[in-house]
Amino acid sequence: MSAKKQVHLAAHFPGVNNTTVWGDPESGSQTDFSSFVHFAHTAERGLFDFLFLAEGLRLREHRGRIHDLDVVGRPDTFTVLNALAAVTTHLGLGGTINTTFNEPYEIATQFASLDHLSGGRAAWNLVTSSDAFTGENFRRGGFLKPEQRYDRAAEILEVAKKLWDSWSDDAVLADQRAGVFAADSSIGWVAHHGEQFDVRGRFGVPRSPQGYPVLLQSGDSDAGREFGAATADAIFSRHGTLESGQAFFKDLKGRMPRYGRHPDDLKILPAATFVLGDTASDAEERADHVRRQQVGGQTAIAFLEQVWGRDLSSYDPDGPLPDVDPDPEGVSITRGRVRHEKDTVALGKQWRELAESRNLSIRELIIETTARQSFIGTPSQVAQQIDDYVQADASDGFILVPHLTPGGLDDFVDKVIPELQNRGSYRTAYTGDTLRDNLLT
Repeated sequence: MSAKKQVHLAAHFPGVNNTTVWGDPESGSQTDFSSFVHFAHTAERGLFDFLFLAEGLRLREHRGRIHDLDVVGRPDTFTVLNALAAVTTHLGLGGTINTTFNEPYEIATQFASLDHLSGGRAAWNLVTSSDAFTGENFRRGGFLKPEQRYDRAAEILEVAKKLWDSWSDDAVLADQRAGVFAADSSIGWVAHHGEQFDVRGRFGVPRSPQGYPVLLQSGDSDAGREFGAATADAIFSRHGTLESGQAFFKDLKGRMPRYGRHPDDLKILPAATFVLGDTASDAEERADHVRRQQVGGQTAIAFLEQVWGRDLSSYDPDGPLPDVDPDPEGVSITRGRVRHEKDTVALGKQWRELAESRNLSIRELIIETTARQSFIGTPSQVAQQIDDYVQADASDGFILVPHLTPGGLDDFVDKVIPELQNRGSYRTAYTGDTLRDNLLT
């Protein structure tokens, strides 16, 4: 009998998104270092592969004002991750760093440094942006056309790898007090002349324990899938249902052989939430309460405005949908948010049909349509649901997005992890020396 496929878990630090519930009495700070430490220690106690931090390059605006449903202020990613390296031992440390507005030498230096300081636990979530609103904060601006963003991402990764590879494995300090290198020939020159970058020189950081950080990617377009199949170690997927997860899993891993890669060289990890209860009905009641905390009346109207492209503040969130259709020209009503909806008129029609067929109010519709994949039930039931997805090749595991900061993982680690271990689907100890070792085994 073949061994069961192992579940891989990671965690997204709760921050600025529509999942986090800031009004809950148990919610804490998103900036105090103690919050990051608590979250990281819990994830490591649960033997998670890694945690990762999202990136906020500009405060979002809604109808011309700072989005007042956001929490203002997020510490610099590398500052937090380097600090967490000192208080963790095995947990991977991932950061979302943009390829549109950063330079390869700077990124290569920052990730090589994190990998050294953490003993081989660095991960880079590569994201792209063609958003001119975000780009206004940068000299480069938002000049890139959408079809060019993966070209730039591929080149920035190419240059970074050249820099990381420019030190041979034996290029170490012979005498650290004197600062003498083992051999000048073991530190190579990098010369790159491409469409986006001209780089020539020697890299200033010795080869790190992993060589490269673990590479995470989340693009879902055809170009994004190709980029992921060619380069990524893990994919942060939006495909959480069993059927769509299986289709995405098969499609993406089916692209890998043409890049000389084996399907096991990449893990697909959809985002997921969870709610636990003493009984199934208790968990359902708690889940309904959490969703209503996440989507209050103001939030519901704001979400609907993002699709309708109109000021809908006069509408009752507990009433029916507006009798007007979405304005296809009103796409900038919310700025600084990734738009997954390309055809808002078609989406509005779809939402109207759903609301009418089930007699849903605006708030009820938004609760229904904005929910992530969620596991709801007793600890044993949630463990079984997660295991079923993984064994059915709908994913290799999940990136959990708890609704509370910083204690949102506590119950999961205390109650669900032992259930997964009892099923033989989850590790009982870290076995690798680096994040890549633990993730890809």
